[in-house]
Amino acid sequence: MFRKISICLVALCLMMSFSAMAAEHGKKKSVKKGILLVTFGTSVPEAQVAFVTIEKKVKAAFPDLPVRWAYTSHVIRHKLAKEGKQLDSVEIALAKMMDEGFTYVAVQSFHIIGGEEFHGMYQNAKAFASMSEGIEKIIVGYPLLGTEDDMKKVTDAVIENIPKERKKDEAVVFMGQCVLYRAALSPSAERPEHFFRHS
Repeated sequence: MFRKISICLVALCLMMSFSAMAAEHGKKKSVKKGILLVTFGTSVPEAQVAFVTIEKKVKAAFPDLPVRWAYTSHVIRHKLAKEGKQLDSVEIALAKMMDEGFTYVAVQSFHIIGGEEFHGMYQNAKAFASMSEGIEKIIVGYPLLGTEDDMKKVTDAVIENIPKERKKDEAVVFMGQCVLYRAALSPSAERPEHFFRHS
């Protein structure tokens, strides 16, 4: 008798679970937007101040949206973890946002150019939009030098910031890391500000 009652209870629970699942299936998710800021990362406290400043500006521009962070450097994440600071990779951060029900996510990296690391991040981020029950839309913003116009603006800004008191015989040296990636100056990225104002 007890065995029959147990089987009936299990069957009833399963029926209720399936009914709940059926009710949820096909139900449109409520809109939940968020921002993911992506950087190579740093373990230097003085450099992290810049990230705090950037986050404040992003929150000021989009006060109603949650802002998350991701570090692309495994070495930096591992080093910070030893100090008790947990930072996510882009993939882990997006997986968490997907699990939390985000439907729209703007990913903005602090890459200087659209090199190999940027494009790898771009492809992995976009993959979350193609998953079953994944994030409905993911937009990835341009790196700093994403277009010809960006390069002109950055060049002008750098020149404007050369110390006015510099003497004629004092040289100014600009240094950068080279890249051998063909798509470095033509990334398949988008402007995230339009995403939040029109989607």
